[in-house]
Amino acid sequence: MALSEQEILSGLAEIVNEETGLEPEEVQMDKSFTEDLDIDSLSMMTIVVNAEDKFGVRIPDDEVKNLTHVKDAVTYISNHQG
Repeated sequence: MALSEQEILSGLAEIVNEETGLEPEEVQMDKSFTEDLDIDSLSMMTIVVNAEDKFGVRIPDDEVKNLTHVKDAVTYISNHQG
């Protein structure tokens, strides 16, 4: 069964928290990974790998550069799950 965007956001927030120590409630749809959340490219790659494992999706490297905001990642995962 497909997860809702809210469930994906919550799971993504947990992954970001584990990688960066940011509080999960700081990870919101309108936040930019780099500007608002201060996530560097190395941490972003770890987050992507963990998200792939958690949600059972594949996020190609050339797609990662398009995931600038939390909403981009949530929408991508939502559209590519199961």
